[in-house]
Amino acid sequence: MEEATVIALDFEKNIAEVEEKIERLKQLEISDGLDIDAEISRLQKKLTRLFRQLYLHLTPWQKTLVARHPARPHCLDYVNGLIEDFEPLCGDRNFADDPAMVGGIGCFRGQSVVVIGQEKGSNLETRVKYNFGMAKPEGYRKAQRLMDLADKFKLPVLAFVDTSGAFPGVEAEERGQAQAIASGIERCLKLKVPFVSTIIGEGGSGGAIALAAANRVLMLEHSIYSVISPEGCASILWRSASKVKEATEALCLTAQDLRRLGIIDEIITEPAGGAQRHHTEIITHVGDVIARHLKELKAQTGDELKRKRTDKFLKMGWRLAKSE
Repeated sequence: MEEATVIALDFEKNIAEVEEKIERLKQLEISDGLDIDAEISRLQKKLTRLFRQLYLHLTPWQKTLVARHPARPHCLDYVNGLIEDFEPLCGDRNFADDPAMVGGIGCFRGQSVVVIGQEKGSNLETRVKYNFGMAKPEGYRKAQRLMDLADKFKLPVLAFVDTSGAFPGVEAEERGQAQAIASGIERCLKLKVPFVSTIIGEGGSGGAIALAAANRVLMLEHSIYSVISPEGCASILWRSASKVKEATEALCLTAQDLRRLGIIDEIITEPAGGAQRHHTEIITHVGDVIARHLKELKAQTGDELKRKRTDKFLKMGWRLAKSE
């Protein structure tokens, strides 16, 4: 998976040209038996240099495109890479099961945990199956049910956030979407077990916050997290889709902006070229960071975890209000 060819984004034109040259040389070596390792090595070093130069200075809109790249690892990639003996649990015990919200019990580096996350899917068939990661009310109620389970059996909760937002359809509103999200956030704050949430791609609107009111909120370097999508913001404030880049700047949705504002706790660095080009490496790195935070949180009592989590978000609101 890590060596697979990844479709280049529009601003990666120079990178795409070098990648194409490397691929042609590899095919030439295979077909003609020529020794061209030195040239391939030179181009690989050039490629790494280009990645570092480009990804060090990405604009917020470019980061948005990277965060949405279809080849980035999704929730189930992290579950398969980090969680042993994962047992999915389905249904909200009220209406139905929501495939967009993945959840279950497994073992993370010797520790039993409850895992919850949004799954976007990796191709057309799976994207339709998982509704592009947009959960309905039953998905958020399933997440609450799993949090209840975690509290009952004293299991840490790991969340992987990757959604453009909750499903906006009429049927979702009819079944109480807003209430499901609000009660989901409230349930997060009441947990008496360690809770670590990682934003692995898009963290959009209340659909993301319902899984991110955690003791520790981590965020991949090229992910985004905001109260609304750039497109939605542009349509409301400017009434024009052409203002999407301006909206992205105004939203302060990058990991770097959010760390500066105190919204997230840590930025997880990505390899040169982004997580979409290095699945195995980034999944292992994310696991290392989560393990470190879990170790710190396990030293606290349930009441301490709940109180500090609640205080954290209350202070966050006061701090942002004063800054305005």
